[in-house]
Amino acid sequence: MLEIFTCILQALCRNLIYSLFMDVSKILDPLNSAQRAGVCHASGHALVLAGAGSGKTRVLVHRIAWLIDAENTPPFSILAVTFTNKAAAEMRSRIESLLGIPASGMWVGTFHGIAHRLLRAHWQEAELPQNFQILDSDDQLRTLKRLIREMGLDDSQWPAKEAQWYINARKDEGVRAGQITLHRGQKDDLHLLQMIEIYKQYEALCQRSGMIDFAEMLLRAKELWQKRPDVLQHYRQRFQNILVDEFQDTNSIQYEWIKLLAGETGRVFAVGDDDQSIYGWRGARIENIHQYSRDFKPVEMYRLEQNYRSTANILNAANGLIANNTDRLGKELWTEDAEGELIQVYSAFNEIDEANYIVDNIQQRINEGYQRSECAILYRSNAQSRVLEESLIMASMPYRVYGGLRFFDRQEIRDVLAYLRLMTNRNDAPAFERIINTPTRGIGNKTLEVVRTTANQQNMTLWEAVLSVIENKMLTARALSALQAFIDLINEHAEIIQNLSLNEKIEHVVHHSGLEAYYEKEKGERGRARIENMQELIQAGVNFEAEDWQTEDENMDELSAFLSHAALEAGEGQADEWDDCVQLMTLHSAKGLEFKQVYICGVEEGLFPHRLSAEDPVRLEEERRLCYVGMTRAMENLSLSYAEKRRIYGEDNYPKPSRFLKEIPQQCLHQIRASRFAQPAVSSTTSRYTETPQTDNGMNISLGQRVLHPSFGEGMVMNYEGEGRHARVQINFEEVGSKWLVMEYANLSLA
Repeated sequence: MLEIFTCILQALCRNLIYSLFMDVSKILDPLNSAQRAGVCHASGHALVLAGAGSGKTRVLVHRIAWLIDAENTPPFSILAVTFTNKAAAEMRSRIESLLGIPASGMWVGTFHGIAHRLLRAHWQEAELPQNFQILDSDDQLRTLKRLIREMGLDDSQWPAKEAQWYINARKDEGVRAGQITLHRGQKDDLHLLQMIEIYKQYEALCQRSGMIDFAEMLLRAKELWQKRPDVLQHYRQRFQNILVDEFQDTNSIQYEWIKLLAGETGRVFAVGDDDQSIYGWRGARIENIHQYSRDFKPVEMYRLEQNYRSTANILNAANGLIANNTDRLGKELWTEDAEGELIQVYSAFNEIDEANYIVDNIQQRINEGYQRSECAILYRSNAQSRVLEESLIMASMPYRVYGGLRFFDRQEIRDVLAYLRLMTNRNDAPAFERIINTPTRGIGNKTLEVVRTTANQQNMTLWEAVLSVIENKMLTARALSALQAFIDLINEHAEIIQNLSLNEKIEHVVHHSGLEAYYEKEKGERGRARIENMQELIQAGVNFEAEDWQTEDENMDELSAFLSHAALEAGEGQADEWDDCVQLMTLHSAKGLEFKQVYICGVEEGLFPHRLSAEDPVRLEEERRLCYVGMTRAMENLSLSYAEKRRIYGEDNYPKPSRFLKEIPQQCLHQIRASRFAQPAVSSTTSRYTETPQTDNGMNISLGQRVLHPSFGEGMVMNYEGEGRHARVQINFEEVGSKWLVMEYANLSLA
């Protein structure tokens, strides 16, 4: 009660007599002391460091309610900025529920949504047509492809995706094409000079056509305020209270946009967590949250450290890990909840063993009463999902890839498979349509229309139609040459791969179709992920067992069997969002989510932290923050795993366990199998593996013994490694084949 009266007295000091007669219990009672302090912030700017699971959305919503109810602030003077439409909708809904009034008077939305609203209201001042059109990412890419062709450039040398990345990055920095400053040595960089010219031509095209892309929205809104001080002054007077969510994720122009709008009179209430800044690869600047206290004065800092999500042990582990980062604003998460289970660390022999362990452990959790949807598998690279998906399918366990596609549904994977399909069957029309100009080879829509028309009129396949078009010289010499080059490419490489093994066929297509070079030019995290996924497809060929696809009446060759396998997996489609299924996602996609049981796999040097970040101190710290984010998604149980051998990106690797495992306080961990960084329990001259594996009831098992598993049925023990209950045993089950299981979790009984 004392804190409530203190907050009311603060309001009184600002001559808000109205607050005396208001009951603000509904605003303050649901909050803890740190949350109340932030919500009742009196004057100047505020920075709320909100740790994972500490209730930051509640603080934002209750801050708005406090402004309206306790400080008698008009709703139309409040601007609240979020990063997703979903977050904005949730905020509006919670404000209306708390206050019992509509939130329509205030502006609540994303940066882009608010900028768009501003430009619609001031289209003339912003030098836009009244009916200006918005280009989404696909529209922007198509526009750039057309522009590059019109400029007479070779689109294989100047891919539109690279130009798109370059232009959006410059706009996010607030820089126009004519404002780019070239440093010494850059003036002779022909590639950079051409990119700048594409940027200039693209700007001119958009202006002529009345189009703006997403990056342009914020840049144009900022320029509107800079060019029209009267418009800026209007909004400064209106929006006296500016609230910003996820402040650590702001980029350069968003930060400047907030500074410009706040001016000398606006109050900025920023909520964020520097320990959860994980989007540097897409322009977010962690420096913004550090710079805030210098640019916005006076500023009061509040720390939300009480966590309402995770057990104490998970939080202690996360705190220990993130403490290894330097230049933090600093906070320590804690909870009033129980200590909880130790974090399990599983040392797998390879990626298949790792996947099987995770799936078996999920099954055990389900047997204990968990829902499948309460279990999440997180990974650093999308390429890791393939082995996990296969293990889940083998166990008949429904799953959903959150925020992404299943492995065989991904664009680059479908591209490679389309080449293989066409080499196998020249009459495969969908494969033909997909790759005829992927990567771009100068075969435009007009050329394809002639091919399609010929196929329809003469009742031919598309492949046969191309041959007819070439033979009858129905197109220009340039178009005919491009078609012939494609025909030659497919025929030549179909012959080359004829006697290669399955994985060698896939590898040959990846390297020689042009797809690898094509996707290498796509900058950033997405481009790298595409290359990694194609390398993982090669590994899928190594692991594929064609005999699983043979029947008495059918004798497919290995490539045909593999293509059938891929088509069937892709054809199953995603599980619906509301289905009870295991959640798979990248660590980046997991931010903002929570699950009772979380598995983080591939915690290895070179994979996590990623090999491209390990030697860069700035990027390494972001990788550590990413691990921190992943760990704090777990509510009750957390499992970390790594493999002693992993075939990924097309190569066999023998990675070291991630440095992150060493940085976690060891008292928080439970080693499922002795790891390389843990101290051995016995002399190095003595074998670790001495005891016979035991079932849960203590009965020893031996090679050749028949055992029962609750899900997989009856099988025979083929091999075992390790000791006692921590041993791993390989069992050949009659119904599902061979599986490696950990004795502690296998729940075996003797048959």
